[in-house]
Amino acid sequence: MSEKTKLGVLANGILDENPVLRLVLGTCPTLAVTTMAANGIGMGLAATFVLLCSNVVISALRKIIPGQVRIPCYITIIAGFVSVVQMLVKAFVPSLDEALGVYLPLIVVNCIILGRAEMFASKHAVLDSALDGIGMGIGFTLTLTIMGSIREILGAGTWLAGLDGLLPFLPEGFAIQVLPASLDPFTLMTSAPGGFFVFGVLMAGAAWLTARKKTAPAEEGND
Repeated sequence: MSEKTKLGVLANGILDENPVLRLVLGTCPTLAVTTMAANGIGMGLAATFVLLCSNVVISALRKIIPGQVRIPCYITIIAGFVSVVQMLVKAFVPSLDEALGVYLPLIVVNCIILGRAEMFASKHAVLDSALDGIGMGIGFTLTLTIMGSIREILGAGTWLAGLDGLLPFLPEGFAIQVLPASLDPFTLMTSAPGGFFVFGVLMAGAAWLTARKKTAPAEEGND
């Protein structure tokens, strides 16, 4: 693969094949944990670690794993890395473990990770699979962070509350007050309907940007 193609593999997951907004995978944790931006960052980083490691291992073993039992093998590999992430989070970021709850161990059955293992890692070399895992992880993390930011700012008036749990050097109770404290927050945004609304708006925005990106070269050619 050329350097330009490798860069395309890395950038693919950010917009064109964004796992949440374009492929519509992993919507359950996306809607559940994005009440705060810090939760989105934490979940995104955990999923990115699992994506990268599982893609690399599955790619390295792709010629050894029998086709008949590939899915159980993929799940076993993914579960191993999820267990590592869960233990690390419990040990070093207990507040994040509490915030993410059951959705952290459920990364094992996240369709994004299993889907990339089946569709990409099992068919491509280790380096390309690593780039795919990083790109998809970045796209997933960005989406969760943007959703969490919108919902937190409108629903609570603050931004990055709880980030002190991820970054110990921040003061306890760290939060950026975005909206005036005297203004009543739009609490609907931190509930399920608010999550679906923001999700729909972001999906529409991603679809528009993708379409715009495809039509731009044609418009330039006409000029």
